[in-house]
Amino acid sequence: MRTLLIALSLLALTACKEEVAQDTTAVPLSEEAVGHYCQMNLLEHDGPKAQAHLAGLPRAPLFFSQVRDVVAYLRMPEQSHEILAVWVNDMGATGAAWDAPGATNWITAEEAVYVVGSRVVGGMGAPEIVPFLKPEDAIKFAKINGGQVMQLAEIPDSAVLAPVVLDGNTDDADFETRQRALSRKLGE
Repeated sequence: MRTLLIALSLLALTACKEEVAQDTTAVPLSEEAVGHYCQMNLLEHDGPKAQAHLAGLPRAPLFFSQVRDVVAYLRMPEQSHEILAVWVNDMGATGAAWDAPGATNWITAEEAVYVVGSRVVGGMGAPEIVPFLKPEDAIKFAKINGGQVMQLAEIPDSAVLAPVVLDGNTDDADFETRQRALSRKLGE
């Protein structure tokens, strides 16, 4: 009898531990969506957005103010969770506009084609990587705004990980002076 109780207890425990697949479907863009890096409301910023679903964090995806940011996130080695799915706005979708990219026009990052190196800037003022479902929409956008059409794997690291000059000032003398002063202060 004791063996039967132990076996039933083990069976009950394993039944409770049955893993349920995590839902990684795209979450509609809403007022609650804030950027992972900037912690600002995404609806207040122009350009396409992105979301990443991480293993073990089923409640909500990480949202990104710019598609450029999610591509950088994908390439950074220090991520603590497995990335299960990444969604980006299809800027060729009906109704998608730069100031309102859409709440539900999500496509997977892998199926999208991107315009890289165009003249447009995203919600945080950095050069944007613009996603489209249809290659012909991306080609049309690139003809008007410049840039090259690429798949996700073709986007160079320099397009997402390199420093960006936001104000047109390429003189880093002030930055270097402040950094030296901070180093001296920390060394004291």
